Amino acid sequence: MSGENTPFTFELTEEQQAIRQTIRDFAEDSIKPFVMRYDESQEHPAPIFNALGDMGFLGILVPEEDGGAGLGYVEYAIVVEEIARVDPSVALSVAAHNGLCTNHINLFANSRQKASYLKELAEGKKLGAWGLTEPASGSDAAGMETTAHREGSYFVLNGTKNFITNGGVGKTVVVMAVTDKQKGKKGISAFILEKGYEGFSVGRKENKLGMRSSETTQLIFENCRVPEENLIGQEGEGLIQALKILEGGRISIAALSLGLAEGCLEAALSYSKQRKQFGQRLSDFQAIQFKLAEMATDIESARLLTYRAAVKKDKGEKIAREASMAKLFASEIATRAANEAVQILGGYGFVKDYPVEKFYRDVKLLTIGEGTSEVQRMLIAKSFLM
Repeated sequence: MSGENTPFTFELTEEQQAIRQTIRDFAEDSIKPFVMRYDESQEHPAPIFNALGDMGFLGILVPEEDGGAGLGYVEYAIVVEEIARVDPSVALSVAAHNGLCTNHINLFANSRQKASYLKELAEGKKLGAWGLTEPASGSDAAGMETTAHREGSYFVLNGTKNFITNGGVGKTVVVMAVTDKQKGKKGISAFILEKGYEGFSVGRKENKLGMRSSETTQLIFENCRVPEENLIGQEGEGLIQALKILEGGRISIAALSLGLAEGCLEAALSYSKQRKQFGQRLSDFQAIQFKLAEMATDIESARLLTYRAAVKKDKGEKIAREASMAKLFASEIATRAANEAVQILGGYGFVKDYPVEKFYRDVKLLTIGEGTSEVQRMLIAKSFLM
């Protein structure tokens, strides 16, 4: 196992530093003032996404010839991290659009499909959604029940997808469905669907604990006819494609977790320097200093794991283990950071006037989405036990 690992060094290029500063300034100026408004209304922040599209941050991984920014996973992680420092909800929708729907088409679609869909997605003229999870299948993706059978030059889809980020606002959706039940995992295929297809409707919008401005809905297919040219790759390749997409998706959730944890530390540090108890600032108490020190150390450790996975991904190396480690560790330390931030703020951490209340609600999804912490531990163990 040790022989597989090489020393990891990482330093941002000037371009990457410029991207970090650009997206940080945007998050502070154009997202932060509206965080609670969109959280309370559970409304998709369309003006924010229009601006992100104009800036090129909705086609991060898409090559320039296909209308995208032509950047890599390091830049993608930077963008998600910086947005999550301010509003994890927006970061989640950005990640689902870039890393799931758009990237599935980018990596696995044919040239005609890319020409038809990628440019509008990359420019933010359309948002994307990705349909894998179902009411009866979450971690066990191979247990899906949505079916697609051929009828002439069409596939007819029937079934329901659950917990779909951007499900209502997304105009282009990549959906996995069973095309041959007898083949099990090798009988699942992927399709590109557009809103407006007959038999394709949006179901219940979830009323969530956190990530409330990131829309989560059901997608329902009732004899939905999809042209056969919308099949991505070959029949039976859908689950293999989806698992590859999830590997990269775990980097984005790790980056989101990292950004959320940073937001918690910044809020807790600022408050502890201002708040006085027993004639001293909170930050003067050793108990508070220890909490802040542990949060900072956890964040730096998560940063190394996250960017190691991103660098390896950009080099074309295998990242299954690294992505799972980054996602597991970063989401777990973000949960601790949110808990400690609320504790440091005390009663003020429990009210909506301070950002840690929202971080505390948002963070729990990160140990669940894109593979639960339990699934990540299974994947990590499997990587060196086989």
